[in-house]
Amino acid sequence: MTNAAQAPAGAKAGRKEWIGLGVLALPTLLIALDIGVLFLALPQLSEDLGTSGTEQLWITDIYGFMLAGFLITMGNLGDRIGRRRLLLIGAAAFGAASLLAAYASSPGMLIAARALLGVAGATLNPSTLALISNMFRDDRERGLAISFWATCQFGGSALGPLVGGLMLDHFWWGSVFLLGVPVMAVLLVAGPLLLPEYRTGRASGPLDLVSVALSLLAILPVVYGIKELAAGGAHSSPTVALAALAVGLAAGVLFLRRQRTLDDPLVDLRLFGKPAFSIALAAMALASGAFAGTSFLTSQYIMSVAELTPTAAGLWQAPTGGGIAAGVLLAPLFLRWMKPLTAMVGGLCLSAAALLALTQVGSEGGLVAVVGCIALVAFGVGPLFALGTGLVVGAVRPEKAGSAASLSESSNVLGSTVGLAVLGTLGATVYRDDVADAVPASLSGPVAEAARETVAGGTAAAGRLTGDAAHALVSAAREAFTHSLNAVSWVAAATVAAVAVTIAVKLREEKDPAAAAAGEDAAGEDVSEEAVSGAPERSGV
Repeated sequence: MTNAAQAPAGAKAGRKEWIGLGVLALPTLLIALDIGVLFLALPQLSEDLGTSGTEQLWITDIYGFMLAGFLITMGNLGDRIGRRRLLLIGAAAFGAASLLAAYASSPGMLIAARALLGVAGATLNPSTLALISNMFRDDRERGLAISFWATCQFGGSALGPLVGGLMLDHFWWGSVFLLGVPVMAVLLVAGPLLLPEYRTGRASGPLDLVSVALSLLAILPVVYGIKELAAGGAHSSPTVALAALAVGLAAGVLFLRRQRTLDDPLVDLRLFGKPAFSIALAAMALASGAFAGTSFLTSQYIMSVAELTPTAAGLWQAPTGGGIAAGVLLAPLFLRWMKPLTAMVGGLCLSAAALLALTQVGSEGGLVAVVGCIALVAFGVGPLFALGTGLVVGAVRPEKAGSAASLSESSNVLGSTVGLAVLGTLGATVYRDDVADAVPASLSGPVAEAARETVAGGTAAAGRLTGDAAHALVSAAREAFTHSLNAVSWVAAATVAAVAVTIAVKLREEKDPAAAAAGEDAAGEDVSEEAVSGAPERSGV
């Protein structure tokens, strides 16, 4: 489908479009599921491949780094070469990289495979979201389609631990990566039959590779520098971290300057002149970071402090993904009784309250409280992600949907990646400081170091001890980790509360925030406020 074949605004979607939405949900579901299963597989693959603590961090982080780095580029590329074409290319690449990860024989090989998965993953979500905006031209239908898409994105978080736990109980750790192969095969077969092609006629020039390089040079060093500064400890270098931050910020300045001089920039900076558009992106980034960082620690609590098997841990983690999926899916329903701003702020207030409750959990008997609280946090941020995504994508004309979708995804992915880096390493720092004195001098250097790094390492180190010494180390490790979870929850609660206050004040200041977000585009066409919520009768923010 090109611009000439684009259905008129307000046209109803047919059976083919709704079935096509199901096809678009497949890669969306898989990406979320892939992240969830990795956390469960990490202990097994680390033991099998002999990974160090630093290598574990890169196995976990590199996917998100590359995904965040290439999202903007891939969103723009899809507008140029065709969104369906890019989606299918990415599906084939994701399937191949999944095979490489499954049969990785060394930490370096797995890190490389995860990096390739990140690049391939960057083609999937922006393409699917942009195609939804092309396929569903009615505002209400588009709102429902985006909510379903987002539900699948976050529903994978619920299925990931469950599916991963079952597979790890019966197969080797690499089996969790093979999940991507059949899913991508279905997409490659069904995509050409059910999905329309769409590309813009205006973006016919070559992709600006200088802008691509500058965007990567801006994102990757900044994330790395933040992670290193937050980590501290003997293995981090503040000088290197500050140098990385300086390089990233300098590249970011050059990138922004270059975008202003190009006729067809990688990122249309004029979009950020729309207040509600910018506020929505920033709010989703901060909420993603707070949620990702906290849920990472709660998943470790479930596995290591509560000492559950992989299958049991997967079941106990399912409410987290289920909570956010429910919050996203029910967002359009909430708009029957309240305005979008009320739904978003109310949800964030619920999340902040649940995070405050997490600051009070203990290491003994806290499993139900931890699972219940993080599920409420997830449910509360759901309306922001659903309605915020609709706000961003609905604020632009169809030919700009790829760029808008990539910016929306970039805010979520970069926010969650930085949140994992900052809050995860903040938690590690608190744990390391608390447990340091509890590690007995009788333990050897590497074992003692592992005990000081993670609660799993502390529990494993206790296995080398006997009697009261072993019990004391296990108790100290679990107490220290719970304290780290409490500290991270304080920071996350403050962040979410600040986001709630900001959007409540800033969006309410706009007389018509939906129109302010949409504004007057380059062609002078106004975007309807119904596009924000997908519910015309309650479209005002």
